[in-house]
Amino acid sequence: MSALRVVPARRHGRELYHVLLPDGRNVASYERGTGRVSLLREEHRQSVLDALAPFLTGPVTVGPPPLPTAAELAGLALLPDDDLAPNRPGEALLVDLDRAPGPPRRLRADPRRPALAAEQAVGDALDRLDGAGWRALHSVPLPGGARLHHLLIGPGGVYCLRSLYARKRRVRIEAPYVAVGRAEPEPLLRGLAYDAERASLALTVEVRPVLAVVEAARIERARPSREVRVVPSAELASLAASGGLLKPADIDALYAQARDRHTWSRV
Repeated sequence: MSALRVVPARRHGRELYHVLLPDGRNVASYERGTGRVSLLREEHRQSVLDALAPFLTGPVTVGPPPLPTAAELAGLALLPDDDLAPNRPGEALLVDLDRAPGPPRRLRADPRRPALAAEQAVGDALDRLDGAGWRALHSVPLPGGARLHHLLIGPGGVYCLRSLYARKRRVRIEAPYVAVGRAEPEPLLRGLAYDAERASLALTVEVRPVLAVVEAARIERARPSREVRVVPSAELASLAASGGLLKPADIDALYAQARDRHTWSRV
C-alpha cells in the first residue's frame, strides 16, 4: 500500500495530526495533548501507527473517534447562514466595504477603515487566547442593526468587547463618555454596558463589558467607569488570567449557544 500522509493542524487550541490516504481520505487523527489516536478504519491500524511514529510524544490510546459532545452536535446542526463561528474580526465592515468601497483615500479618509483595523487587531489578540481555553466570536449581529464587535467565552466568564481605534492619540475616559484626540466625547461606555446587558439576556449568564483601545498614545482616566473595563489592546491577554468561573463543558455549551444567530434575535 502507498505511504500514508500526516498533516498537522490546530483546532481550538488542540494540536492534531490527521493521517490521510493517498487519495486524501482521512483514516485517523492523533491528538498530542491526550495521546489518543482516533482510528476510522481498523485495517490501517499498523500503517497509521508507523506513519505517526515521528510525531508521537509518549504512550498512545488507539480506538474509534469519541462521540461528539452535545455542544459539538448543536454546532453541526446549524445551517451555514445561521452559524456565526466563521465570522472574521470586522466581518460586517468587510462586507460593507466590499459592497460600497467608498471614495479613494486621497480624497478623504473613510472612517470604516480604521474601525476595521481596530476590530482586526483586537480579534487577532482574542483568537490567540484559544490555546488557554477561551473561545471568541466576532461581529455578532443584534436586532436593530447593532452588533457586538467581539464576544469572549472562557474559564474566567464571558466578555463583550468593543474595539476603539486611537492610533497615537490620547484617549480620555470620563464615564460614560470617551474622547479620542480632539474629537467630541461620545457615550461609548453607556452603549457598551447596554450591549453587555443584551448579551447577558441572550445567554442567561453574566457578561462583562470591555473597551479595547487600539494603539493609543495614552489613556487618561479622569472618571473611570465602575461597569466597563478599559484595556489597551496590547494587554488583552490579561483577560485570560482570570479563571474558576466556567468549566470546559460550560464554555462549550455557551459557545454553541452564542454561535447560533437565532440566539440573538430576541434581544
